[in-house]
Amino acid sequence: MRIGILGCEVLKNEIEMLTEGDPEVVHREYLERGLHDFPERLRETLEKKLSDLEGKVDVLFLGYAVCKSLYDVPKTSGFPVIMLREEDCIGSILGPAEYVGERSACPGTWFCSPGWAEWGLDAVVSDEQIEGLEEMGFDKMYFVKKELEGYSRCLFIDTGVSGSEKYLAMAEDFAHRTGLRLECRKGDLSSIKGAWRKVKSFSDG
Repeated sequence: MRIGILGCEVLKNEIEMLTEGDPEVVHREYLERGLHDFPERLRETLEKKLSDLEGKVDVLFLGYAVCKSLYDVPKTSGFPVIMLREEDCIGSILGPAEYVGERSACPGTWFCSPGWAEWGLDAVVSDEQIEGLEEMGFDKMYFVKKELEGYSRCLFIDTGVSGSEKYLAMAEDFAHRTGLRLECRKGDLSSIKGAWRKVKSFSDG
């Protein structure tokens, strides 16, 4: 059985931890963070990638949540595609009920997984987005704080990946620079594990 993995860079740490060393995986690829902000581009990109993998894999683990536009992407492929079913990546590493609970407990929450922690301030405003504006006297923090108006906490989600202390330090730096209150909690990878079991069931069958 030839298994392919195509996922978002934000979930790379978690997916690699769960699939490391699997001899049936013949293709691993992760796309840049932030494509979910452009739903049509994300969908078109994934459909092109799926087309390119025709004949190269027997089943694909799509490491993406629905992300506004992907609810029926698996149906566009000529081979089985198993994806995550939550609304976004945070739902996939917290679980839907816990995600709702955290948003209810503090609506102004910036959720920070290891993948988002790596991106730092670029997760809020990228250098590309403000190109040329700094020359006009605006600095990046001005735009970051504008985007985070109404936010009061940064919630770091420890998913158990290697280097958790490093990612926590990145989250602490993010919270310090943005003035958000930092809180931490454990994640839950049941959704990703469940999707991976479905992928592997094609091999077992």
